[in-house]
Amino acid sequence: MISNSSLSALEGRHQRHDRAAPYWAATLVVLGATGVSTTFLSLGAFWDGYVLDITGPAWNYILFRRLFHGYADDAWTRFFTPTRTLLIFLVVAFGIEFIQYLELYDSTFDPWDLVAYIFLLLPLYVVDSMVRRG
Repeated sequence: MISNSSLSALEGRHQRHDRAAPYWAATLVVLGATGVSTTFLSLGAFWDGYVLDITGPAWNYILFRRLFHGYADDAWTRFFTPTRTLLIFLVVAFGIEFIQYLELYDSTFDPWDLVAYIFLLLPLYVVDSMVRRG
């Protein structure tokens, strides 16, 4: 049986999530448009080399956390907590860079990519955690 305090906390999380969802959706659109635009706009070395590395993980964080629509309490959202999602994305991103470092496929290792991956991902995690906790 769920206690009244647990139910109240869940309802509060639900309300905070739903209030923030339109802002997350707008952020998702901006990040997606910015990331995709790097494939057809060339605005310099930083743009070509790092903007997708910055926006891609952040964009996917919002998608995986389902922050852009109404609250759902299901197996997916219980698995992809803010901390777990951040750790999964960092392990995957750093794993990709490590594989590039080992030259296992035709690519270029760039240690600045590691900084780019966390540049926006970490602030999103902090905001998501703050909204979730209230």
